[in-house]
Amino acid sequence: MDDSVWSWTQNGIANQFSDSDHGGGGGGSSVGDGERVDGKVESASKNHSEAEKRRRDRINSHLSTLRKLVCSPEKMDKARLLGMVIEQVKQLNSETKELSKVLTIPTHLDEVIIDLDLNTMEPNSDVFIRASVCCEDRAELFSEIKHALKSLRLTVVQADMTSLGGRIVCNFILCVTNNNTNKEEITTLKESLKLLLGRIVASSSSWTMSSHYRIKSKRQRFFCSPNYDTGRS
Repeated sequence: MDDSVWSWTQNGIANQFSDSDHGGGGGGSSVGDGERVDGKVESASKNHSEAEKRRRDRINSHLSTLRKLVCSPEKMDKARLLGMVIEQVKQLNSETKELSKVLTIPTHLDEVIIDLDLNTMEPNSDVFIRASVCCEDRAELFSEIKHALKSLRLTVVQADMTSLGGRIVCNFILCVTNNNTNKEEITTLKESLKLLLGRIVASSSSWTMSSHYRIKSKRQRFFCSPNYDTGRS
């Protein structure tokens, strides 16, 4: 064989081995990428499983609490348990409505209601006005209401008050004793009463929202949660 031909053959074989080595290195890189992808998938699956376990634990905890509230000796599935809870909530709502007909319970709404039927007015007779105030309870509330009624020369015939959770509702029956008062003057008196009581309610709301909120009365400290700042060290 010619020497030049032998040299060319050796170079070709060497080049083939070289290409094969490079190709093997590329295969190793693909294997590494695959391992990293598998690791990410496994991590995501593990995180999902842990989140799902926490969700089930929360649901089971809530169901356990509901079972204690229902107080039923029988074992029941989730659907029956939820059904019994719904029925109890409906029953409690019904009982609350019945109680509200007898007892006035403060709501979360600040409001002033003035009830006066001018059509029932009779000449030379006293005029009665019903007034209701619902707002935040505070120490100065009663003195402010008393001052407002006194400024309008209204006499308190009946009053009842209910306080709960830092809220209070006051119901009054007021009497206008001036026999010479006409309907126009009574209407003006009604609007003045609503205006003054409205200012008191607005003042209560501003006092509650201020950054220096303190619960001053014993009644409020009794009904409100310990998380409130009572102003005591």
